[in-house]
Amino acid sequence: MLTLIAPAKINLYLEIVGDRPDGFHELVMILQNIALNDRLTLDFSDSPQHQVICDHAQLRDPAENLVYKAATLMAQTFPTAFGKYGGVLIRLEKNIPIAAGLAGGSTDAAATLVGINLLWHLGLTQPELEALAAQLGSDIPFCVAGGTAIATGRGEKLDVITSPPSLWVVLAKHDQLAVSTPWAYKTYRQQFSETYLDDPEQVPARAARLHSGPLVSAIAQGDSQQLAEHLYNDLEKVVLPAHPQVQKLRDAFAQAGAIATMMSGSGPTVFALCESEFQAQDLKRTVAAQMHDPELGFWITHLSSQGVHLAL
Repeated sequence: MLTLIAPAKINLYLEIVGDRPDGFHELVMILQNIALNDRLTLDFSDSPQHQVICDHAQLRDPAENLVYKAATLMAQTFPTAFGKYGGVLIRLEKNIPIAAGLAGGSTDAAATLVGINLLWHLGLTQPELEALAAQLGSDIPFCVAGGTAIATGRGEKLDVITSPPSLWVVLAKHDQLAVSTPWAYKTYRQQFSETYLDDPEQVPARAARLHSGPLVSAIAQGDSQQLAEHLYNDLEKVVLPAHPQVQKLRDAFAQAGAIATMMSGSGPTVFALCESEFQAQDLKRTVAAQMHDPELGFWITHLSSQGVHLAL
């Protein structure tokens, strides 16, 4: 039996640069782990089939659970090991909010791949695990690798970079609000496709520009103020007008003194960066009092350089 920590992620940068032949978008992003995490315990099962146990109602259907899909992929890819060891019992302790733009499902899937690799003694390397992860979803390879990375393609091509200073993070999300990721990208295409690159050969140059740009420089130098000034997310252009409560939350964080605030991924979670835990606690109290919304959830965490890892 083993237990894995599956950290959430936020986007420090998300730029949509064009369409891809596979129907996805060509992206240039900076992905960043945070310490908020789920815990997965894996053990051999008495059943010949995989079993996933989670007390969260939205994750009880295997067809909707990326953990089950990841375990099934491992069984299909390594039938000899599956025949030898049988099904895996996976207990999922869910702490990352669902449908929040924090890669909660993706990181759980990544932890499942890592855990079964260890449980079945497969000896897969990180690149091999990332290749498997890419079959399940665009964020999952990053969740295997973890830390801080520039992601290109549809998000599966990773270039790990130096992690930023350990800033504190306040996350906030309305409990009953969910934003469909396909809707967000489709709407962006409808409104901003004229900005897309016409020539796919221009994409590497756009990615290289981010590599040498001010945000990566600020991260490398540990300059939190410069980092804060260069956060960017194209999807805010469509999500904030459609969901004014997200814009209101973002504005509240800014007015309360966060060094930076932005929506993560396709939302609806908004994050705020702080220099210290004390500032993060104070920011949470101020914004919670201002918003006065019982359905608004808050989480305080910090940036992390760790991806999926074994619990100590």
